[in-house]
Amino acid sequence: MIDFMLFMIFSILETYAMFFLAFKIFKIDLYHKEMLFASFIMGFFSYTLRINYGIASLDTFSQYALMFCFMWMLFRIHPFYASILTGMAYQAYSVIQTIIMYLLDSVINMPLNTSEPITKNIMTMQILSALAAVLIGMYVGHKRIGFDFVPDKPDVRIKPTTSEKLLFALNLPTVIVVTLLTYFFESFFSFFIPIFYGVLLWGYLYFSHKKDRNNYESFNF
Repeated sequence: MIDFMLFMIFSILETYAMFFLAFKIFKIDLYHKEMLFASFIMGFFSYTLRINYGIASLDTFSQYALMFCFMWMLFRIHPFYASILTGMAYQAYSVIQTIIMYLLDSVINMPLNTSEPITKNIMTMQILSALAAVLIGMYVGHKRIGFDFVPDKPDVRIKPTTSEKLLFALNLPTVIVVTLLTYFFESFFSFFIPIFYGVLLWGYLYFSHKKDRNNYESFNF
């Protein structure tokens, strides 16, 4: 029971931080109760798959799918843009977390066994990752340096631009790379994981900025 409670607390903390960061980046209002509710459901699914059934790879994919569904059906974001927000959230958080994992494992010499999610070291990593994500989100919100091309209505008719199509296309490699983290973190290839994440995150940021700039120029014209 204690393991379940600890897992849920830290899972909710991380998922809430991901929602927080994504909404701040795209200048979307925060709905804290709904964010906590979605985080609880995702945490319960994660515990069931990862702990009860031992299927870590399916857990990662299901979390991605659940976040997309909540973005779309709970927070009422158009499904096309909900997929972009989900991909951006996972990619940004993955960059933050892999950097912290690398620092803890290699610099501070704090070993992290991702196959055992309920350990002191893993929980430390989760706290630091969530805290970093929230602080970055607060900074982005304070400086108002996010993107605002995501419509606030789920049923609006859209005509995706090239930048938006490329943003949508980045979801596939994002799912693959995020899922592979479980297998490669403790291998020789672990050094390249932050690089892959960084490249994909750069793609999200670059095309989001390009889309935002095009909208601004069209408005001025």
